[in-house]
Parts: sequence; structure tokens; C-alpha cells
Amino acid sequence: MAIAAGERLPEGRVLRMGEGGVEEVATRELFAGRRVVLFGVPGAYTSTCTNAHVPSFVRTRPRLAEKGVDAVLCLAGNDPFVLRAWGEATGATAAGIEMIADPSGDWIVALGEELTNPAVGFHRRSRRFAALIEDGVVRHWADEESPGACTVSSGEAMLERI
Repeated sequence: MAIAAGERLPEGRVLRMGEGGVEEVATRELFAGRRVVLFGVPGAYTSTCTNAHVPSFVRTRPRLAEKGVDAVLCLAGNDPFVLRAWGEATGATAAGIEMIADPSGDWIVALGEELTNPAVGFHRRSRRFAALIEDGVVRHWADEESPGACTVSSGEAMLERI
């Protein structure tokens, strides 16, 4: 079952690219003392993720900052090298969106957002969602009904919620 508004995020560890290469970071550190928008995608370079979901947050990143959002994080079940390349290719990195990798899917499972579809090679990937997190506590959580949809989890939908 997916996490809900009012709940604290589960503890976990994810990977990101830092100046010195791959860094493992505790999720507690990512959210502590900050107002963060977290959005999850099934996979880097997939059609809806690349053509709709990430671009919606690239477009809205400045307005989210104006509304007091300290960081925007994109979570995917890919490795951090792929996410770095995808962030650069989509303009997400230039827009200030941080790409967060959970290649094992452990934290994705803890969030209740696991998507597995062997027909397309997805194992322990993330369902499509967007959330507003304040100091580790969920204030808003929106799951898409279909992995190919990007409506309630878009950057524009998040702007309307906050």
C-alpha cells in the first residue's frame, strides 16, 4: 500500500551522482529540514517519462521555488549513471532537478510504489507519482492510475496543490 499524506517517509538509502562519482545517501538526509517535491517515474528514457513527466517539472521548477519548494527530486529504479545522462539530456539537471537512483528498488517498495512489468523489462521500478514532502513528512501524494498517464503527478498539478 502506498504511503499517504500525514505519514513520515520510510528510511532508506538511494544513490546519486556527486562531484566525486556515485554517492549513497540516506533518505532522511534528502528530506530533513526541507520542503521537497519528489516525483517517481518507471524509467529513464521511457516515452511518458521523457516526453511528459520530466518536462513538466523542468517547466514548473522556477514557480515551485517561488512557492517555497527547496528541492525537486526525480526517483527512478535505474542506476545513477543512466540517471545522470538522462537528467542532462532532458534539461532536468540544468533546471535544478536532482536525479535519485534506487536500482535495487528497495526504497520504492518501502514507499508502496513498486511497478513490475517483465514484458518491458521492468522489475521493482517505480509507479508514476508526485509528492510534497516537508521535513520527511508527506503533505500531498498523487499516484497515476496508469503508468502511461501524467496528469495528477505532473509539475502543473503539483503547482495547483501548493
